[in-house]
Amino acid sequence: GGTWFENIYPGVRCDIPALVYQSTFASNNKWTEEFARGAEIRNYWQNLARKYDVYRFLKAGRRVEKLEWDDAGSLWHVTVRDVKSSEISHETADFVVKAIGRFNAWRLPQIPGIEDYQGLVRHTSNWDANFEAADKNVAVIGNGASGIQVVPELQKVARHVDHYARSKTWIASSFGGDERTTSPKALDPEIFRSQEALLEARKKVEGKYWRRFHSQIRGSEANNQLREDIIQLMTKRLQRKPELIENLLPDFSPNCRRLTPGPGYLEALCAENVDYIQTPIKRFTARGLETVDGKVREVDAVFCATGANTDLVPPFPILSRGLDLQEAWKPSGKFGFPYTYLGLATPGFPNLLFIGTAHLNGASGTLPHGVEIQITYYANLLRNASSQHIKAMEPLPEAANDFLAYSDAFFATTVLTDNCSSWANGGRPGGRVHGLWPGSAAHCTLVRREPRWEDWKYEYHAKSGNRFAYFGNGWTEREQDPEADMTAYLKLEEDNDLRYIHEEWCDL
Repeated sequence: GGTWFENIYPGVRCDIPALVYQSTFASNNKWTEEFARGAEIRNYWQNLARKYDVYRFLKAGRRVEKLEWDDAGSLWHVTVRDVKSSEISHETADFVVKAIGRFNAWRLPQIPGIEDYQGLVRHTSNWDANFEAADKNVAVIGNGASGIQVVPELQKVARHVDHYARSKTWIASSFGGDERTTSPKALDPEIFRSQEALLEARKKVEGKYWRRFHSQIRGSEANNQLREDIIQLMTKRLQRKPELIENLLPDFSPNCRRLTPGPGYLEALCAENVDYIQTPIKRFTARGLETVDGKVREVDAVFCATGANTDLVPPFPILSRGLDLQEAWKPSGKFGFPYTYLGLATPGFPNLLFIGTAHLNGASGTLPHGVEIQITYYANLLRNASSQHIKAMEPLPEAANDFLAYSDAFFATTVLTDNCSSWANGGRPGGRVHGLWPGSAAHCTLVRREPRWEDWKYEYHAKSGNRFAYFGNGWTEREQDPEADMTAYLKLEEDNDLRYIHEEWCDL
């Protein structure tokens, strides 16, 4: 929900259908549009947190400043700052799950003279809700997802829009064949008439997102067809300014970086009050921007759609055994990229788990499902650690290295290793791909369904180090509880599914 909490710029919405962009276990029957606005998505996740009483576990207004592993105590020491009072506190944890998101550290471009500019300058992720664009001259720098969304909104009301975009980009229709329109598209109210109707509608839409991975493969018929389809779409939408097409079409393949559906964007570029500028910016002036050709364009406001951190480097030190993950993951560090085992953990950093970091999911399926699969994996790990009295666990280096070798070999067959800058390669063209899973989302789900326990190194609480010390006295607590049902495995024959017989952990 952080994305939808921070981003409030005009036109902010998800480019994935609302029916898909939600949890698998709680379908919303109140979506108002096919592609939901940011505020509606934020409200959905906040309401879900309230429904399941998640807020009782949260400590809001706290910023983690450092994590440090204590080998002697097998604990993480967490340094926390209160964002209001700046008071520092210290906590400990047996396990830490880093789930701070991917692109939550926006940054203004490092353009000379920015401090001299006398107008309004904001990053799109730090939008000024009080700004009125009507009858003003404005500039938008960048043509990533937020830039593509905000330009058509500003074009409708501003006197003039200067759109600075150095990078060429593919402007798609949609990801799953769901045609995007320039105006909001309401959902058919019939799908909300019953839970069964909603489930049927959701499965119909979501199923398409699991079938689109083949277009990631370099030289595939699917990718070639995708290229032709996008060129045809972009040419059609640029009919009023056909000369722009050559300035927009990239040299790299579609899907080298995430496609961006942009309803209204290309049409806005054709409007009389929009200038599409690819000449590099030299500097800010007091009243506008100067490009390297010496031309100065004066504007009342500059909005920077220049992205956020894409390297996945932690924003605070994470220290263990003489190594700082914040430094080690930097291009100049020991690893030089987010080095992990299956995108879940890093050797040498016990009891530290990641959500939404490297190799989050395949380039198909859905983000909520991918996150849920990770959480389920960790629940399995934590149950195992608790029941078997494991005090520390970390992936074996040889397992992480084998995964890395597999990943490099796989990504070499995909368009992700074309010469483009993307969050998949940390913004480094030709860099190692680590932002996506090396395979489809279904492949990722299958691999993460059950932990490979042999890929982990364990330390036990028992002083003897005996891995079976947790056997205790040979009894279980459950059988000594006279109220416990010791035969929960017995069910009516028609309620049994032989695929799941004795597989449930919660009835032990």
